Amino acid sequence: MLNWDDPLNAAPVASRPLPESMASAPQRAAASGDEEQKARPPLAPVRAEDKRVVGGMGDINQLAPFRYPWAWQYFLNANKNHWTPLDINMNQDVHDYHHKLTLEEKHVYENVLAYLTTSDILAMRNIGLAVMEKMTAPELQVYQARQVYEEALHTWTYQHCIESIGLDQGEIYNRYRVVPAIHHKIEIANRRMQTALRADIDLRQRDALAEFLMSYLFFAAVFEGSWFYNGFSPIFSLQRRGLMKGTAEQLQYIMRDEVLHAGFGIRVVRQIMLEEDIAPDAAALREMWEEAEAAERAYADYLLPEPILGYSAEDHIQQFRFVANRRAKQLGLAEPFAGAVNALPWLDEQANMRKEKNFFETRVTEYQTGGGLNWE
Repeated sequence: MLNWDDPLNAAPVASRPLPESMASAPQRAAASGDEEQKARPPLAPVRAEDKRVVGGMGDINQLAPFRYPWAWQYFLNANKNHWTPLDINMNQDVHDYHHKLTLEEKHVYENVLAYLTTSDILAMRNIGLAVMEKMTAPELQVYQARQVYEEALHTWTYQHCIESIGLDQGEIYNRYRVVPAIHHKIEIANRRMQTALRADIDLRQRDALAEFLMSYLFFAAVFEGSWFYNGFSPIFSLQRRGLMKGTAEQLQYIMRDEVLHAGFGIRVVRQIMLEEDIAPDAAALREMWEEAEAAERAYADYLLPEPILGYSAEDHIQQFRFVANRRAKQLGLAEPFAGAVNALPWLDEQANMRKEKNFFETRVTEYQTGGGLNWE
């Protein structure tokens, strides 16, 4: 019998079979079902070649044999980047924000967090409620389950930074609703990912599959692969000057996750294109990239109406174009912004950070949230 006070120490209960005359109707039905089960022929083994990204015929509950061993490797790699925001000391950031940052730098810091907080919840919902359920190979779903967790972890991280600094959480979280440049990016993402969220979409229909492909392509290549990747760079520019290093370290770990997210999504899109002999419409791709660039330009202009030391709106948009070209190349598609230059050659260094710190030895114990500190 299960012990609800100590579920790991359940007491065994002796039992003996009841006479047939005393057996309940459910017990008799179960016995009959057992006989029926014995009479059924065994199920055919699952074959890797029966699996597909969408519309597969394999058993979704049986992990192996793998058809996509690379998806399992993504899951293993993701688990090597395990961390929580509590592992990183934010005390210096508290001092930097209140005593070193200029008003312009505070504006950048706050609005980067305001955009990211909403974006990661949107990413979590898109994977957990939309894309994952449409995958028909369990090795794909296992990695995406980890991805859902990571998006929730990222949301916790932004909230932790906001709380640590002592910012007005309600005001920061509501900026995506009242700042047009932030709201527009979220509105585009909601609209373009709506197809993936449809529970009734029939991916056996070519038109529906083409819509899903474009929706997931936007998510992988633009939302996560370009907007997110480029979105951390203003904070990293502060870190390069010795400011807000705790927040930047948090974002470095997030960036490592996002590089895997984008890479996995792009790999899945390419696999769908191969298996289903389908390609995104060239005109639709051009429209997608142009819309994404225009939204990023408006966001950069709002974030940086005047440059801060070492970073400008032009740097931001040039880097977006460069990263967008990289994502298109990974997809095997034409570059949308010919001639774009690598305006921030140091940005890739952030994703390649070595995890040399032993968190079990350096875990923060003296940390206080911003609400408990006196800034005067």
